[in-house]
Amino acid sequence: MNRWTVLWICAVLTATPMRAQAAPTATTQREIAGLMQALENSGCRFQRNGSWYGPGEARAHLQRKYDYLLKRDLVGSSEQFIERAASRSSLSGRPYRVACPDAPEQDAAAWFQHTLRQLRAPSP
Repeated sequence: MNRWTVLWICAVLTATPMRAQAAPTATTQREIAGLMQALENSGCRFQRNGSWYGPGEARAHLQRKYDYLLKRDLVGSSEQFIERAASRSSLSGRPYRVACPDAPEQDAAAWFQHTLRQLRAPSP
């Protein structure tokens, strides 16, 4: 075997596979719906594969990805939703970005993680 073939086989064998998960709990479903609602209501722009989209278009895109993952039992937690649907393009691997009014542009993963912490915080 040549060197590149060996490297390719090693990469495939060590890649972390997406394992099937149990269906998301009602709490997880509410959190994911809350994340998508927060994005839609944020007034933030959402970048994927170099193009910017409004919050409604972004939510619709993420809903399609979430539905795809649900059909295959590949999302069992809000964190998995962020990691597998809301962080990067499944096609190009490029990270999604979020630009909100009066805030620096950031990776979408960080924006969603912060928003999830806010959703989980106890109400005062």
